[in-house]
Amino acid sequence: MDLRGGDERGGFGPPVPRIGWRGEVDLFRTSLDIPVDLHRRLHQAAARQGCSVRRLILRSIERAVEDAAPERPKRRLRLDKPIVPSTGKPFDLTNQRIYDLIEFP
Repeated sequence: MDLRGGDERGGFGPPVPRIGWRGEVDLFRTSLDIPVDLHRRLHQAAARQGCSVRRLILRSIERAVEDAAPERPKRRLRLDKPIVPSTGKPFDLTNQRIYDLIEFP
């Protein structure tokens, strides 16, 4: 048990949702253990970009999530040609022929 009140993993349980002014859940607060050197470089990068560390982290997470999203196919699958070619004799089947072959109530 950590003397600061967290569990063995350093966390304090699941993220707590933040309630927006209209009553919707709009944010989750979470904690992260960052090495000292990375923390310093993070603050330097935010200062160079003229934004807050929070904004820099959120932009980085958004970019990582977008990059990890599966790509959609560039075009739709064409069904003009059969996927599995037929090996049988071609035939002409019309709606009228189907009604003649199958008894419908």
